[in-house]
Amino acid sequence: MKDNKNVFVVKHGNDWATKTAGNQRVTKTFDTQKEAINAGRQQAIKNQSELTIQNKHGQFREKNSYGGDPQNIKG
Repeated sequence: MKDNKNVFVVKHGNDWATKTAGNQRVTKTFDTQKEAINAGRQQAIKNQSELTIQNKHGQFREKNSYGGDPQNIKG
């Protein structure tokens, strides 16, 4: 069974990192945001959860869902 924990891509000092909801520490750090996004996307797919991406100013700029969405959505 998947744990469905959401994944965040966040600025971490001069680097970028992935962080899983509920954890105080980052999961892994990366040199570039692109690397962090790719790793975060794979983790969110594995968790069947959401990926939220932070910009360099600390504001969240994008959110993608990779599972757990209701099937009966109209519109």
